[in-house]
Amino acid sequence: MRIGFGVPVSGTWATPQIMARVATRAEELGYHEVWTFQRLLHPAGTDIGAVYRSVQDPIVSLAYVAALTSRIRLGVAVLNLPFFSPALLGKQLATLQAVSAGRLDAGLGLGWMEEEFIASKVPLERRGKRADEYLALLKRFWTDDVIEHHGEFYDVVPSRQEPKPETPPPILLGGGAPAALRRAGRLADGWISSSRMLTEDLPAMIATIKEAAEEAGRDPSALRFVCRGVTAPGEDASRLLAGPYEKIREDVEALAAQGMTEIFHDLNFNPAFGAPDADPAASLAVAEEAMEKLAPK
Repeated sequence: MRIGFGVPVSGTWATPQIMARVATRAEELGYHEVWTFQRLLHPAGTDIGAVYRSVQDPIVSLAYVAALTSRIRLGVAVLNLPFFSPALLGKQLATLQAVSAGRLDAGLGLGWMEEEFIASKVPLERRGKRADEYLALLKRFWTDDVIEHHGEFYDVVPSRQEPKPETPPPILLGGGAPAALRRAGRLADGWISSSRMLTEDLPAMIATIKEAAEEAGRDPSALRFVCRGVTAPGEDASRLLAGPYEKIREDVEALAAQGMTEIFHDLNFNPAFGAPDADPAASLAVAEEAMEKLAPK
């Protein structure tokens, strides 16, 4: 089980100084990867959670911590494909892969918030079909000398996009619907669960992904299964990944037994950290302790 940690990107503790401290300390402690996430908008008058009220850009944040670290991998869980053109995202991720010396893991999703689709002038409907076309085109920007594409959703006149990444970043897909799970098995290097998916259904979801990979002629054993852990040290121990540190470690082992290959402890999704009025100094103090107590052995 590979262990990662979430970069502070939500709430008052998402400052450059605290981002730098968490990323460099995670590297010192032997964590496998640090992770960010994306939220474009927080619609006024809605109650979708304090964690989404104030969120830094995930690509810029990873580029920043890439310059401060040398070994630890850099992941985003997830970027929503419809909000970028394939050409733009291809260029951004190729550049991030270059400046990080090949340490990027590109977690991609379809998006779900209607207001973000409206602001991006992209329809919410048929986003699964859009993703199939998008992923194939994105990979071509990283590999083909000349790209020409005329599809249902995207058109590219004969063009070059350079420089290409020396090694394209692995693509991990999110989503929990059956079609999304099968897409991950067919097209991606792995899957990223949301915290809401950590239920008794998890082994069946993993099995669906592996079955789709096998049907596509791919090796299911090569896939990665990444868990976002909404970790809450010292809180209600009846909840997964909450309570004493030893119990949290036991929960991680249980997730590994269910088939997950990686987990990252994400304090951003705990209101004590991600809320707009949280105390950043107190958040960092708890994060420092959690990083030490939950570090890979």
